[in-house]
Amino acid sequence: MPKALCIGELLIDFVSTTPDVTLAEAPGFVKAPGGAPANVAVGLAKLGIDAGFIGKVGADAFGNFLSDTLQQNSVDTAYLIAGETSRTTLAFVATRSDGMKDITFYRHPGADIQLSPDEIDTSYIQSAELFHYGSVSLSHSPSREATLHAIQSAKASGAMLSYDPNLRLMLWDNADDAKHWIWEVMPYADVVKISEEEWEFVTGDTKLTGGIERILGLGVTLLVVTLGERGCYYTNGIADGYVDGFAVDVVDTLGAGDAFVAAMLMQLMKHENLQSLDTSLLEAIMRYANAAGALATQKVGVIPALPTLPEIELFL
Repeated sequence: MPKALCIGELLIDFVSTTPDVTLAEAPGFVKAPGGAPANVAVGLAKLGIDAGFIGKVGADAFGNFLSDTLQQNSVDTAYLIAGETSRTTLAFVATRSDGMKDITFYRHPGADIQLSPDEIDTSYIQSAELFHYGSVSLSHSPSREATLHAIQSAKASGAMLSYDPNLRLMLWDNADDAKHWIWEVMPYADVVKISEEEWEFVTGDTKLTGGIERILGLGVTLLVVTLGERGCYYTNGIADGYVDGFAVDVVDTLGAGDAFVAAMLMQLMKHENLQSLDTSLLEAIMRYANAAGALATQKVGVIPALPTLPEIELFL
């Protein structure tokens, strides 16, 4: 049974071959496996953590490709289900050198939101030490109910729960729904990572200080805000601070946040009590995660770019 489990979307990213053009202007696209929780599962596996992924793809060529990709990267796919009634979700991505993304999804409905609660094996979940989830799988039923069921099972078993809202507003029926469900699953998390560009939507505050107390007040132990090339900010209510990023020549920013999350979680799994982590330990963990994020920008496509342990150690 895997030590770390991730649940959510697994899809195909068609990434523009030319940066800084719109989707309409892009002359071509490269097919790449994607989906934030799946990326984190691969990121953890590349860092030596026994990881598994729970989700749904179509019983089609793209679904087979995604399943093969996870298996080739040593991710357990026992609960990656191939659905017969819907196709694998596709995303077309135009990348920009400033880190922003222009994304259009083809998901009407995609297989990723067809995962149902009766396809969740609680015994599989309850054997894990770490459970990671996002908000995309909460955007529609039945994957919303399946994700909630899985989160609650993991919480009941005493696992460390990690949450990256990974805001993709175009996948929701409306912004109010997105905000409601993003907050609905916040109290289950021990670790929350939010990117700077998501902060204002999620918290309703332009400044970091505004939303921190609200999130920590829900019982979240560690909150991390990623700041792109500027690194990250962390707080557990006692220790807090900024940790600078690394200056690198960026090829593709897609997936840098997922690499960051995987590296951070790998380090956090070494410590049973998150509340006992002091400033120096937290700074070391965030520096390590920043290094992973920087390395992930060095190649096109997310999964091929996710760094291994030796790569991070060499970089540092």
